[in-house]
Amino acid sequence: MTTPLLAQELKPIKSSPRPPDTPLIAHDPYFSVWSNSDKLTDSTTRHWTGHPQPLASLIRVDGKTFRIMGRDPGSVPAMEQTAMELTPTHTRYRFAGGGVEVELAFFTPAFLDDLDVLSRPVTYLTWTAKATDGSQHMVSALLDASPEIATSFDHQAVTYSRQKVGSGEVVSVGTRDQAVLNRSGDDLRIDWGYFHLLAPQSEGSQLSISNQPEEVFQATGKIPEVDVMDGVVTTDRFAPHLAAAMNLGTVGTQSVSRHLLVSYTDTYSIQYLGQNLRPYWQRDGKPVATMLDEAARENASLEKRGVAFDQELTGDLTRTAGAHYAWLCTLSYRQSIAAHKLVADGDGQPMLFAKENFSNGDIATVDVMYPSAPLFLFFNPRLLEAQVRPVLQYAAMPNHWHFPFAPHDLGQYPLANGQEYGGGEKTEENQMPVEESANLLILVDGIARTGHTTTLAERYWPQLTQWAQYLKTHGLDPENQLTTDDFAGHVAHNSNLSIKAIDGLGAYADLAKLLHHDSEAKQYSALAKTMAGQWVGMAKEGDHYKLAFNSPGTWSQKYNLVWDKVLDYNLFPPSVRDAEIAYYKTKINQYGLPLDSRATYTKNDWTLWTATLAEKAEDFNALVDPIYLWSTETTSRVPLTDWYDTLSGKQVGFQARSVVGGLFIRALDDKALAEKWRRRSVRESESPAR
Repeated sequence: MTTPLLAQELKPIKSSPRPPDTPLIAHDPYFSVWSNSDKLTDSTTRHWTGHPQPLASLIRVDGKTFRIMGRDPGSVPAMEQTAMELTPTHTRYRFAGGGVEVELAFFTPAFLDDLDVLSRPVTYLTWTAKATDGSQHMVSALLDASPEIATSFDHQAVTYSRQKVGSGEVVSVGTRDQAVLNRSGDDLRIDWGYFHLLAPQSEGSQLSISNQPEEVFQATGKIPEVDVMDGVVTTDRFAPHLAAAMNLGTVGTQSVSRHLLVSYTDTYSIQYLGQNLRPYWQRDGKPVATMLDEAARENASLEKRGVAFDQELTGDLTRTAGAHYAWLCTLSYRQSIAAHKLVADGDGQPMLFAKENFSNGDIATVDVMYPSAPLFLFFNPRLLEAQVRPVLQYAAMPNHWHFPFAPHDLGQYPLANGQEYGGGEKTEENQMPVEESANLLILVDGIARTGHTTTLAERYWPQLTQWAQYLKTHGLDPENQLTTDDFAGHVAHNSNLSIKAIDGLGAYADLAKLLHHDSEAKQYSALAKTMAGQWVGMAKEGDHYKLAFNSPGTWSQKYNLVWDKVLDYNLFPPSVRDAEIAYYKTKINQYGLPLDSRATYTKNDWTLWTATLAEKAEDFNALVDPIYLWSTETTSRVPLTDWYDTLSGKQVGFQARSVVGGLFIRALDDKALAEKWRRRSVRESESPAR
């Protein structure tokens, strides 16, 4: 019999508020598995798109079997779920039954200051049990993984394999055809690469490639010892599953644990301007087996680090802006990171590509980088630089980009071969000229100010100058064009877009000063200040400021004004912020402040930016508390949507998007706190290579 391994004592946990959807595995747009029910046993686990990617777990206590993850097999009773705790890097479920308490924990070490660990596509699953009745119990656990996790379409052909690595045994599944980077789009999963289960040798767990392993487990506490060896099979209900059986042995009042590693490796992740790029962890050709061994060896140290990270970050966020704000940041943390893929360019330097999830599937969308930027500026500006650099490189290529304004995107995920939105590379039709030009100027300046580097600005100064000149001509009173809120359609004379343009010019002036272009710095600083004064006269209407300069009786969230405060441009009078906050407080609905006077829907990322304009905590909370309430009550059980109705609480569109990283804007505005967290990424970048 396997010798029980003692675990850290199970400590009481306080159930988190109910999330709209719960992350289990969250690495990138393809390796992303969620539970959309309050109880882990009430639904099938799913990819963020909503397509089933079934993971199931059973617990056998003294010969009686219980279900603790997944809806199936329905014939097995669910063990009572007593708690669920969600932290930035962990999801923990607690169960009770048969005289034992069981915890199933998911840990993804998504540390933004450690790119090697961040890019490693590994999540740790840990089962921990202890007796609650003073007796001893025989306990074993099962994980059952459907091959659907390695496919994008129904009935794709897959193959299986079994391997040994230094730390244990691995079973894997992947499609037969392995059509690498074969298509782009939004509602897609990955169908190249391989999904792996690794069982550490030290724990004596059993792996199997078998049909209906849960039936054997119910009868014996084990799984079939003989693998299915039928070669290529079709993914249907008869297809073999990957399974692991873990014997926790005799469990008493001391906790006993077993764990597994789940991973998805894809060899090539992104195509950028015709070149296939490897994931960052594999930039030097590291074998999959080596990566898995490293992950297995570091489990204990990473777990300790993750627990400390969760506690410190949650504590800091609570102290700076309250428990409700900390919860919203917890909801956004893994989701925002997992909407990106970290790869290496030909020189081994990081490139980070966002996917515009549940929208149009675009890759490296500038007006998606813009709202998610606070997360990266708070933790590691190098990662925002890794997003912006590919776009600037593309914009500097006249054979691709020949417009006087900035591009919108680089294509459709995972193929970043050139803009596809609007008129693409051909026409100005349905472009976002003011929007994206100002976005990139602000982002580059944000990187310079928080990352203390002007590398991007120096290298791409001609492009930045051209865009500043464009804003000088077109920014104050924008023509009829789209903004990042393109779902609302074209708006002429948009006052919030004008603010963005003015802040973009302020960003250019700041960059010019940092680069010692004194003439340009003086010229554009004065220009931005003058335009801000003009804006006040053009937008003011009584006690607030209009949605559009030519639209009386309207209002809108002026969320773009936040950079005037966060990056200390100080172009607009503080009275503008004060008046807007006072006016917004008269327009709040049950679940939040509408985006503007045209509809009752809102964007929670923008509302947090708007709330950050407030000087008083009570004003900030007045805007944030309804979003917290919505997050715990919405009937739309999807990975955190950023676009919902403030009356019904229902999702209007979008889910699982990176833009919710923008909720960290309030933390970023706490400059001492942000500098504290950024110092960690500086230390990591200066440390010797692993």
